[in-house]
Amino acid sequence: MKNGVGKANILALGKAFPHQLVMQDLLVDGYFKDTNCDDPELKRKLTRLCKTTTVKTRYVVMSQEILKKYPELALEGLPTVKQRLDICNKAVTQMAIEASESCIKKWVRPVSDITHLVYVSSSEARLPGGDIYLAKGLGLSPDTNRVMLYFSGCSGGVAGLRVAKDIAENNPGSRVLLATSETTIIGYKPPSVKRPYDLVGVALFGDGAGAMIVGSDPIGPESPLFELHTAIQNFLPNTEKVIDGRLTEEGISFKLDRELPEIIEDNVKGFCDKLLGHFGLDDINYNELFWAVHPGGPAILNRIEKKFDLWPEKLSASRRALADYGNASSNTIVYVLEYMIEDSLKRKNEGKDDGPDLGLILAFGPGVTFEGILTRNLTV
Repeated sequence: MKNGVGKANILALGKAFPHQLVMQDLLVDGYFKDTNCDDPELKRKLTRLCKTTTVKTRYVVMSQEILKKYPELALEGLPTVKQRLDICNKAVTQMAIEASESCIKKWVRPVSDITHLVYVSSSEARLPGGDIYLAKGLGLSPDTNRVMLYFSGCSGGVAGLRVAKDIAENNPGSRVLLATSETTIIGYKPPSVKRPYDLVGVALFGDGAGAMIVGSDPIGPESPLFELHTAIQNFLPNTEKVIDGRLTEEGISFKLDRELPEIIEDNVKGFCDKLLGHFGLDDINYNELFWAVHPGGPAILNRIEKKFDLWPEKLSASRRALADYGNASSNTIVYVLEYMIEDSLKRKNEGKDDGPDLGLILAFGPGVTFEGILTRNLTV
């Protein structure tokens, strides 16, 4: 308890996507056609990656209309950061508005009751930031307190949730809107033998937006979904180059070290043990928890499953989100939590055990940074 305020709760979830749906089976031919590349070895490599990522479908902002208007985006070595940001800034704002409106509708309280805004994105760069344009688009009060988290990558959604939790628990009566929005156009490039690691991103990442309403001490029509007990963050010293992103004249260039899954495996148990220790759970069977893990990729999920000897169904929500949306960076944890709720309600309707009510929300991002929240599922 802080200032007489209870633990923060997730009170509603929402999501939104661009209109372009990409089927993974059709991605390779379309991508190489759009970029006028005919390198057979690169094409074979991307074909293999598209299978190993386990992604089935994704939504993307990129379209034939955009490539027709900005053909330079598919060419090598041209300064296109201005064009990319023009597209991204508009796209992430629109998706964030749509996800937030969906979330607020489920929350069933008026938008005027929102007191704080936390906005997360690694896909835009401008002054003022996207938080202003989101607040304007939603009609938020000018008195709304705003926080921006830029370039937090895949851990951004859970980082934003940690910040929203702190705000809610230290401001009685507050209601925090957390919005995340991402698009891969900021880093879209043609295939190149000089950048073979780019193909991992082509096969894995997707676009979209997510939103949550966070607040303590639910009232009236509010129906809490998750109680956020304890949140911690940790970065691993001397790993800042493992997830490396640079904003250049050609957009953002990302490079992921092949050792990332192994680094996460080597450090995740100590991190989770520390988080559980805050709740007095020093000796627990990890299969007695639920696991809401940001699906950075199948290798990361496989390593976590192996490290904790988890039953296969423990990461089913994460694997399902990865298959349906790809790795949508900061947004993806929203999709994982939605699938967890869906699964809980399905089991309840079938008269089965609802599953564990206590669990972990985890994500890993640049730093290498670990984000974790000990959480209670209130829908079981």
